[in-house]
Amino acid sequence: MLQAIGLTSTHRRNRPPAVDDLTFEARPGEVTALLGPPGAGKTTALRLMLGLERGQGIAYFRGRPLHRVTHPLREVGVLLGDVPGHPARTVRGQLRMVCAVAGVPVSRADDLIDAVGLEGLGDQRLGALSRGMDRRLGMAVALLGDPHTLVLDEPTAGLSAREANWLHGLLRTHARHGGTVLYTTSDSRAAARTADHVVAMAAGRLVGDQDAATFARTRLRPRVAVRTPHAARLAAQLTREARAEHRSVEVVHERGNGLYVYGSDCAQVGETAYRHGILLHRLADETGPSPTPPYATAPAFPYATPTATATAAAPTPAPPYAPAPSPSRADDTPAAPTGRATPTGQGTSAPTGQGTPTPAGRATGHGTPAPAAIPPPARATPRHPAPRAAARRRRRRERSRGARRGPLRPLRYELRRLTGVPSTPIALGAAVLASVVLAVLMGRFGRTPVPVAVAAWPDLLPLPPAALGAGLIGAFSFGDEYRYPALPAVLGAAPRRVGLLVAKLVVTAATALLLAVVVAVVDLEALRLVYGGTLIPVPGDWPSLCASWLALVVGCGWAGLLAAGVFRAAAAGLAAVLAVPVVIAPAVEGALLGPAVRSVAGLPARLRETAWPRWPAEGDRWLDAALRVMAQPVGAALALSLTALLCAFLFAGVRRTARW
Repeated sequence: MLQAIGLTSTHRRNRPPAVDDLTFEARPGEVTALLGPPGAGKTTALRLMLGLERGQGIAYFRGRPLHRVTHPLREVGVLLGDVPGHPARTVRGQLRMVCAVAGVPVSRADDLIDAVGLEGLGDQRLGALSRGMDRRLGMAVALLGDPHTLVLDEPTAGLSAREANWLHGLLRTHARHGGTVLYTTSDSRAAARTADHVVAMAAGRLVGDQDAATFARTRLRPRVAVRTPHAARLAAQLTREARAEHRSVEVVHERGNGLYVYGSDCAQVGETAYRHGILLHRLADETGPSPTPPYATAPAFPYATPTATATAAAPTPAPPYAPAPSPSRADDTPAAPTGRATPTGQGTSAPTGQGTPTPAGRATGHGTPAPAAIPPPARATPRHPAPRAAARRRRRRERSRGARRGPLRPLRYELRRLTGVPSTPIALGAAVLASVVLAVLMGRFGRTPVPVAVAAWPDLLPLPPAALGAGLIGAFSFGDEYRYPALPAVLGAAPRRVGLLVAKLVVTAATALLLAVVVAVVDLEALRLVYGGTLIPVPGDWPSLCASWLALVVGCGWAGLLAAGVFRAAAAGLAAVLAVPVVIAPAVEGALLGPAVRSVAGLPARLRETAWPRWPAEGDRWLDAALRVMAQPVGAALALSLTALLCAFLFAGVRRTARW
């Protein structure tokens, strides 16, 4: 069960809050529609319930607030708009990456691709998906953790009738298996037809809370939809004839050339238009909301209770499904609601009391059958109800630990994020190719030292291509998290977390090391191939040169990563990498090469004598090498930049919460 209590958004200057003291509940086994016109505060209410927006009030999911749930994706599945993800990533890659966030097996992604009707489109890129296919992918992401509750914001907006019927059938299937479904809509007829319970909002406040049958009977009226280029003339004629015949007819202007005629039928409206020579483009009977608002203080709201003179009989929708929760949800599953019917074929007998068993499925229209049940994720061992003492200990542990706010498998997530987009191989390949070309050109001049030629670092460039490529990879690592935010699609996951930062640092360092080694080997072989091996001598201090080279490339990758995380843009990460040799290095060089009163010469010997009596034999050499690297202006500037960016990232993560 989902219970929203006193939801109130933050007050805006000179304007009322978008949501004001909203309280309602969505019961398990039912589909609940949150109905309201555009701007009523439906999306804000969902974000308040999910903790994505600041405000007052609280929402309980099966008796627990969301921040107390250890694995939010296994409790709530969310679909708020389109699927956020890199447009070049494939459908299968996106789902597998989210699997790493949710901590579910990778095989779950392939099961859901087939379950939501995306079979054969696993290798399709997100940018090439249609609106219907994108919404199916969003449902797959929402169902990834086999959640008990589904929360969706306008799930059928922009969909065709066939796709909308399929999606409503999927929601009905989830509710029939004991789940809770809450979705927002502005179409009252669709809410009465597809939902079991309707919660109506207007101007951020609750104006109605009733079952779908009562809503359709008391708040919807039959009407005639008319579209004509002479709308004002037809409205005047209809009103004049109704007044002459003493009939109660109400004509409401729609946007453009549309009319809604209440209290009449198509035959009467068509005859009136024919007698007066009025051209009609559309004439249809339908059921719509009453135009008469019941509250004098609220704005005109078509979903409110009409007055007694405006009430008319409306078709009653099919009886809602209200099954008991599925036995497969043994952990933290509430008891089945008493007195409700259980659908046939569920392996559960219907309880005595009100209600009769309902059929196992509901027709979805347009020849589209209701989708099959989504298979639960595979588990090594079946779940069994835990004893009360164990359940209490688990709840106590969850309260003390709180919700996990990062990917449950951050290293796997980062690897899939890095390898799932074509920008990674393009950046690495461009860095290797540019290094080879520069190395061959620089080797043509005998004055160029061999280490400089192998690194492909001419004086005209602030950094070698390998360092720039590593910085670009690091900048994309955090820049894509904010440009194409895939983590917020999974509740409880946010990019500003230490575990994810460590995973990104490790993966970026490994990628930078691989790039540095490949560039050095390829450049050296290219020089030997073009100019011969005898002309390429090996320097005697090659170990320290290799260490400096690897440290430079890895440091540039980390600088781009941290800067993109601090400033939330990949361009900022690349700018921070270029600022190291252009801005920071000259300042450090002036400080290091300027006049000094004292020197750090002999530091290893003093450390051996005072601090560490068991100083290793190789310690002096390694410390001297580190000091020589730090003495270089670029090395010192890079170390200073990394320290400042890391402190800024940690400070921003503590002081600011990433909200989307």
